[in-house]
Amino acid sequence: MIPKVFREVIDLGDGRTISLETGKLAKQAHGSVVVQMGKAMLLCTVVSNYKQSDVDFLPLTVDYREKFAAAGRYPGGFFKREARPSDGEVLTMRLVDRVLRPLFPKDYHAETQVMIQLMSHDDDVMPDALAGLAASAAIQLSDIPFETPISEVRVARVDGEFIINPNRSQLANADIDMMIGASADSVMMVEGEMDECSEEEMADAIKFAHEAIKVQCAAQVALAEAFGKKETREYEGERTDDELAQKIHDMAYDKVYAIAKAGSSKHERSAAFAEIKEEIKATFSEEELEDYGGLVSKYYAKAEKAAIRDLTLNEGLRLDGRKTDEIRPIWCEVDYLPSTHGSSIFTRGETQALATVTLGTSREANQIDMPSYEGEETFYLHYNFPPFSTGEARPIRGTSRREVGHGNLAQRALKGMIPADCPYTVRVVSEVLESNGSSSMATVCSGTMALMDAGVQLKKPVSGIAMGLISNGENYAVLSDILGDEDHLGDMDFKVTGTADGITACQMDIKIKGLSYEILVNALKQAREGRLHILGKLTDTIAAPNDDVKAHAPKMINRRIPNDLIGAFIGPGGKHIQELQKETGTTIVITEDAVTEEGIIEILGTDPKGIETVISRIESMLFKPEVGSVYEVKVIKMLDFGAVVEYVEAPGNEVLLHVSELAWERTDNVSDVVKMGDVLDVKYFGIDPRTRKEKVSRKALLPKPEGYVARPPRDDKRSGGRDNRGRDNRGRDNRRDDRKPREPRKED
Repeated sequence: MIPKVFREVIDLGDGRTISLETGKLAKQAHGSVVVQMGKAMLLCTVVSNYKQSDVDFLPLTVDYREKFAAAGRYPGGFFKREARPSDGEVLTMRLVDRVLRPLFPKDYHAETQVMIQLMSHDDDVMPDALAGLAASAAIQLSDIPFETPISEVRVARVDGEFIINPNRSQLANADIDMMIGASADSVMMVEGEMDECSEEEMADAIKFAHEAIKVQCAAQVALAEAFGKKETREYEGERTDDELAQKIHDMAYDKVYAIAKAGSSKHERSAAFAEIKEEIKATFSEEELEDYGGLVSKYYAKAEKAAIRDLTLNEGLRLDGRKTDEIRPIWCEVDYLPSTHGSSIFTRGETQALATVTLGTSREANQIDMPSYEGEETFYLHYNFPPFSTGEARPIRGTSRREVGHGNLAQRALKGMIPADCPYTVRVVSEVLESNGSSSMATVCSGTMALMDAGVQLKKPVSGIAMGLISNGENYAVLSDILGDEDHLGDMDFKVTGTADGITACQMDIKIKGLSYEILVNALKQAREGRLHILGKLTDTIAAPNDDVKAHAPKMINRRIPNDLIGAFIGPGGKHIQELQKETGTTIVITEDAVTEEGIIEILGTDPKGIETVISRIESMLFKPEVGSVYEVKVIKMLDFGAVVEYVEAPGNEVLLHVSELAWERTDNVSDVVKMGDVLDVKYFGIDPRTRKEKVSRKALLPKPEGYVARPPRDDKRSGGRDNRGRDNRGRDNRRDDRKPREPRKED
């Protein structure tokens, strides 16, 4: 039986469309949809268990995978099978998760899986921009409780014009690249990078994207209605007790308010809050705690949050005693690690990041191999968040999604400031040693200083700040440089990075509905003030990039050679280049320019003499003498009919100085005029038409003797054993026109 297919088309207004289709594939999933744009197709399914889990949170898994078959390619590796997700796939998972998670009911704890896979790839479509739309559409087709449809779009600004879901070539010319997640009513997530744009320009991009999202949300509703909107499932919600909640609120609120107002440190504050909680629990019997002990903890946390928020809104004070726009104390240091190519420490309050920089050749570039994109990064940043940074001991199970996401944000913040002519592959690693609020922004700051310490010529230094927002609908407070606790209790967490001239990257998670653009712009402007304050601390520590790399760091020199010389430089089986690397103690990498097809030679080494040796070898290959010019040469070989000489300025370039060109006088023995190792000047005449070889002359530079009469050239192999009068070696005249006519034969 042919399945009935339901389809909805979204017009992007420029000739491109996005289609949503259901009813054909994966019908046993609770919701499934195929999203298509051009030839790109994504299948998204959602399944949620009907039994609630025992945990007190939503166990939601968002999984996004790009199948290599979608692009007609084989996976790399020995087993030829897709394995762990790439960083690019992980970043897409995070983008979708951050928008979906807040829209499930707070008391919905059923195991839920959203699985998105790229089934067909189109080079002109970036599939990550369709993943959020696919996820929300699949949920709308299910009976899973979910507040409202959402979608995500990429917005780019190219030549001053905004474009929704641009292709990769358009994105390469964009000065704004942002992913926006929103419902029809509210913006919920923003992440992207910019070329030093203003706060107002960023807000304009968000508004433009939101208009496109409204259309996509309407299409999901239309598809669900055509398919047959399922009735939302019933589930067993959390137990509630309003009387208990009010009782605990009354017991905890004032005490929490007083401790929050005291402005103590993280550990002191945490211990004091824990003591209040234990005092409250002590007022209940063992039977009561066994019955509803979980509610006591839940309602205490709710009362604590309310007290801290009210303190900020009522008195403009925060947990550590700061005002809303005040930045925690900062201290910085560079060149802390003696053996790294660059290092720095950035400490802001109780958050600390140690950054290192490593310089290498193109061989160390980060290779990206995804079905939707193949390429390499010559600047990349890795972020590590060990358990001890928060005073915890927990299992270490590889790089977490959070570490991938925070590292990507810091990388996007800095990469635009790496000059295009930087010869190195640059790797920055941030080790978070303490964390109490925005270690990713500390990573940006420490990364900036470490790059400058390493001698990387940053265009401009970059700083970052994490901001928060508390609002009760009537009043609001924007918090600069938030603590970890303020991140959890606030209504918006947004991180902004930039130079003194504009924003380079941002990441926002907005937890309240209907946030006005006025509040958003005001928050961004307050962020700018804080960012500039932090930037001043960085430049006080290191005002500008060091003029050169450190003595123990490798120096990189780039040279270009014609394509036809690449093979000669490498040698048979790599013999020449390997010997040269061993001789000079350098690392030599050769790549080919995709446009000019020239050979690009990267020379990396710590010994200047070794680097100079490689350079001189390259210059020798490139050396081309000019006709009529005079060059200094050195005798390197003696022959019967001349001397082999080497150009002093281009060692390895040899030419024959013929015996006839040594002097005006007849020269019987080459050694009468020159000796091995002699250095002399010669004039270059180009290719001799008679011998078809290069010709140089010493005698052309000498004064011609008075009354000089040219003598016949000496008899040697080059004259073919015959003098200029046509006589052979025995003096016989072999010129045919001088012979007597032969007698006619009888046959004639």
